[in-house]
Amino acid sequence: MRRRDFIVGVGSTTLAWPLAARAQQATSPTRRVGILLPQSASTVQARGLLGAFLQGLKELGWVEGQSIALEYRSAEGKEDVLPKLAAELVQSRIDAILADGTAATQAAKDATQSIPIVMALSNDPIASGFITSLARPGGNVTGMSLQSTELAGKRLQLLTEIVPKLGRLAVLSNPLNPSHESLVRQMQAAAQSFGVALDVVEASAPDKLDSAFAAIATARDDSLVVLPDGMLFGQGPRIVALTAASHLPALFSEKEAIQTGGLMAYGPSVTASFHRAAAYVDKILRGANPADLPVEQPTKFELVVNLKTAKALGLTVPRTLLVAADEVIE
Repeated sequence: MRRRDFIVGVGSTTLAWPLAARAQQATSPTRRVGILLPQSASTVQARGLLGAFLQGLKELGWVEGQSIALEYRSAEGKEDVLPKLAAELVQSRIDAILADGTAATQAAKDATQSIPIVMALSNDPIASGFITSLARPGGNVTGMSLQSTELAGKRLQLLTEIVPKLGRLAVLSNPLNPSHESLVRQMQAAAQSFGVALDVVEASAPDKLDSAFAAIATARDDSLVVLPDGMLFGQGPRIVALTAASHLPALFSEKEAIQTGGLMAYGPSVTASFHRAAAYVDKILRGANPADLPVEQPTKFELVVNLKTAKALGLTVPRTLLVAADEVIE
């Protein structure tokens, strides 16, 4: 697999953020960072992302338990409790918040306008109202953007290559994710251009997944696209199992789902995004103003295909798609 690079956008600044944080740095040997997660921190997926973030901090000279303390808050897949968890972090007098995903970023931004927030992942931070522009965010939020709204057409194209008779597509969405409304519109436009009927199926929590797949079966959809979302990412193995039981070809945003048996994924590396987020936390803890730290965008995307799953589904993967893939699991 080729490692995906990101546009370098974390620059230096002469402005301190905020002044109180600098005063605290002078008197306290340990900085405190809150980590807000939509999924359980104990899942394999979350451990991988957090491990990448911790490694990034270590490379920049931060040692957990010595120079930096991390306060974890997990919604355990129930994103409606994120606002409460964000408020708890704000009250615990932390220096910065690392937010995993759009819903977590929204909750953190609603909870504080002063504590710096680093987006480890965000589908469309401008449309979500988190930042003014990529070059100059202008507030207390900065970090990584996934550019997901521009990927709908490419994802549908990939599905039509592996499912040539695709006529009806299901899109699995989390209604609690503030970015999914725009992502669904993008998928609807792409589906129309390909002449594919589209059904939007919602799951706001892990216990809603069974009913979502029951709706997909009732609609007799030919395939599925799982939108990028923290809760859905954390439920990746279960969603993969449900697609297998439904004999349903599915395209995910993250390669982690393909490593557990999913058919195909196309999108930026979320692990690399968490690793890069450490650079933002580092600069903020050293006095940088998040308003002046440009938001980074991925420039390349990973295509991963699972041939074993394709065979189980009775699908033939075109050679052109295999050649284009960054990773093929056999």
